[in-house]
Amino acid sequence: MPYTLVFTEQYNRKAARFLKRHPELRQQYLKTLQLLEANPFHPSLRLHPLHGKWEGLHSVSINLSYRITLELLIKDEQIIPVNVGDHDAIY
Repeated sequence: MPYTLVFTEQYNRKAARFLKRHPELRQQYLKTLQLLEANPFHPSLRLHPLHGKWEGLHSVSINLSYRITLELLIKDEQIIPVNVGDHDAIY
């Protein structure tokens, strides 16, 4: 069953800044979002829950260096991206 990606204004601004700084990642980023919507548990996304101050959020990988943090609402089948960037920028 497909999930629905719900983009907030705040996330859209972060994503626009990220893609402006890293235009070479646009295709990988879009592919990650498509796969996330189709199957957030696909092994290549490396979905995992976060801990500590990020408790309640999950992370998926765009590639080995860049990630998207997200709120995964399995009950409502919604995925709300929260942040995008490299490991140090989002954690």
